[in-house]
Amino acid sequence: MEMNINPEKFLAEKAAEAVRTLYGTDFGQSALQVQVTRKEFEGDYTLVVFPLLKVSKASPEATGNAIGAYLTENYAEISGYNVVKGFLNISFSTVFWNGLFAAIASADDFGQLPSSGRTVMVEFSSPNTNKPLHLGHIRNNLLGWSVSRLLEANGHRVLKVNLVNDRGIHICKSMLAWLKTGNGETPESSGKKGDHLVGDYYVAFNDMYKAEVDRMVAEGTPKEEAEKNAPILKEAQAMLLKWEQGDEETVALWKKMNGWVYDGFDKTYRDLGISFDRTYYESQTYLFGKALVQKGLDMGIFEKEADGSVWCDLTADGLDRKLLLRGDGTSVYITQDLGTAEQRFTEYSLDEHVYVVGNEQNYHFQVLKLILKKLGFAWADNIYHLSYGMVELPEGKMKSREGTVVDADDLIEKMYCTAKETSLELGKLSDMSQDEQEALFRMIGLGALKYFIIKVDPKKTMLFDPKESIDFNGNTGPFIQYTHARIKSILRKADAAGLSYGPDAVKPDMPLSPKEIRIIKMLDFFPGKIAEAGAAYSPAVIANYAYDIAKEFNQYYHDTPILKEEDAGMLRYRLALISKVAQVLVKAMSILGIELPERM
Repeated sequence: MEMNINPEKFLAEKAAEAVRTLYGTDFGQSALQVQVTRKEFEGDYTLVVFPLLKVSKASPEATGNAIGAYLTENYAEISGYNVVKGFLNISFSTVFWNGLFAAIASADDFGQLPSSGRTVMVEFSSPNTNKPLHLGHIRNNLLGWSVSRLLEANGHRVLKVNLVNDRGIHICKSMLAWLKTGNGETPESSGKKGDHLVGDYYVAFNDMYKAEVDRMVAEGTPKEEAEKNAPILKEAQAMLLKWEQGDEETVALWKKMNGWVYDGFDKTYRDLGISFDRTYYESQTYLFGKALVQKGLDMGIFEKEADGSVWCDLTADGLDRKLLLRGDGTSVYITQDLGTAEQRFTEYSLDEHVYVVGNEQNYHFQVLKLILKKLGFAWADNIYHLSYGMVELPEGKMKSREGTVVDADDLIEKMYCTAKETSLELGKLSDMSQDEQEALFRMIGLGALKYFIIKVDPKKTMLFDPKESIDFNGNTGPFIQYTHARIKSILRKADAAGLSYGPDAVKPDMPLSPKEIRIIKMLDFFPGKIAEAGAAYSPAVIANYAYDIAKEFNQYYHDTPILKEEDAGMLRYRLALISKVAQVLVKAMSILGIELPERM
């Protein structure tokens, strides 16, 4: 058996050879259907016989039996077969599994797919500068980061970018509230992170706005009119106009308060283990689309109204009319997105652009792609909106204006405290220094948070329960971290005993238990899982694969006292096997941005 052939390819190749010999027909192996045998049947992989009946001129059972007998008689890698209707179920021998594991054990970067030559940009995070990051942002950031790592594992060159929404009415509201009530307060004077401080003033603005609306309604103003004409809202709108006109005092305050927010964001990103290759700012990109608006007018696909506003009529495409430029010449959000898309595809020669944005923006991206197509950009089809569901809590949805969101920094700290409490209860850390323990608690807390969020398919709305996420049993990050630490503990004992367990420990005639074969099978699935997850933009596939193989190891460990094995060759083989499990867990979890401890 060639060491670089996977089971499906191996069986297809040998079956094609059997068909040539038995029936004198060259039935190409790519036309043969091979799949993993269903659990209710005996066998490892199944060949679908039905397409071969036209060359065998025999029944499905007779054809399957003839091919199965040929394979069993001619290849030591195949130990047996059975036929169920039109399906030939093949059982591989230990010669096959040992050969396959030898190939896996020898691969330095097992699971990394070859370079695709493709460049992919992934935009994620994209926060507003009027408030700190919250739980919803955490899902966005963790998805963006893990999808980026996943696409890298698929052989793509990936650019991770952030577009910060640093302009608009939202930041003006915080600025105005600070001017009215802040008394010069700064992050240094208050001891607060800058993003938290600015967020407090955003909540304060809304409190003042609500009070003004209530007062106006009490004095007889209709509520809708009061909401539009509250004096403090008018002041915020005037401040935005001053900013757009470049008023020095307004711009200076804007820079100062945004600077506080950026410092706060940077700390949260560091705590989450997130970084970007490039950060864009809306204040620098919001004008990019204006040239495209003119292009669309020249092409006759956009329309200018009497008030000077510019629209794109998408009603013939089943959508609505989309505003692209206001009557006063100012751009709207989609104008910016049109311009930045063109800029990025041109600057980086992108093969694909992935936007990680919540599902409430599905319509926006539908419109964006359609308008870009109408403008003649062929690459519009290479824009992908990774639309994800919202995160909810056991007590319900979050609301940022009322200040009832789950703050990202508070949650990270809560996860650390829960990890510390849970770990100390287990009482296995007495030989670790204080610094080692603190690092471990951070690793477990973050691992629990990241895994609990990423293991859910991105498209689904999810319920986040911090206590459940940190359970050391079940489908959780700490369970996988503990599994890795357990393997490393066994390997440390083996190292101390002077045992070696490299790829040379794998011999073709090594007897294997069903559980060992099962682990080799699961290891072999890993590159396929990388490809499957990449095609679906779903790191959840990798998270759940990591859990499955961790669970498989724990069952094996429970039944097999590895270090008590008396046969030296078998002992080295088993150590090589669990060492590869540990390596695959590290690779899989690193895609999710999760570190695995050596000890727990």
